[in-house]
Amino acid sequence: MNVKIQKLNKNAKIPVYGSEYAAGADLYACLDFPVNIAPGRTKVIPTGIALELPVGYAGLIYARSGLATKQGLAPANKVGVVDCDYRGEVMVALHNHSQETRTVNSGDRIAQLVITPYITAVFEEAKDLSSTARGAGGFGSTGKN
Repeated sequence: MNVKIQKLNKNAKIPVYGSEYAAGADLYACLDFPVNIAPGRTKVIPTGIALELPVGYAGLIYARSGLATKQGLAPANKVGVVDCDYRGEVMVALHNHSQETRTVNSGDRIAQLVITPYITAVFEEAKDLSSTARGAGGFGSTGKN
């Protein structure tokens, strides 16, 4: 699948897959100066790129496992969503879960982008829903913690 990328900043880096079968392509910070993120704080980090995703696809922005586990930096919203009709700059709200101030530099890999198909549902109001063994049991109701 070809996805058009527009560099909004001459220093922006095009997303890159880290291995042949990687599901996510690395997104890179595109900054004029380093950004410090204090413990428990969130900063919006620009990537300097915009995408043109095909209709029926979305870009999901996930944490990079190494950055999250080693430095405590992960997307604040857990998973960002880039809709196929969005043409603005891809931004990543990075939250610092660690106890130390972390610095993000231009060119740092800050998240990963997974492009995936989606279904647009037609929601239909109903008076009743079909019965199941689980029923309305919610959090932890299946007996697993």
